[in-house]
Amino acid sequence: MAQIHIKLVKSVIDRPERQKRTIKALGLGKIGSTKAVENTPQVAGMVNAVKHLLEVTEL
Repeated sequence: MAQIHIKLVKSVIDRPERQKRTIKALGLGKIGSTKAVENTPQVAGMVNAVKHLLEVTEL
């Protein structure tokens, strides 16, 4: 399966708790943190929910 590279580019301060938990579930913490994950339907849904906070590139 294809992988995607996600990077947190905006802060989660003043965001709804649901978005904060989604960012944490993706394995991201501080601004600038990155992670390479498999592009499954579950991960794609989480990325889509917080796409305004992330920068996504396909590997």
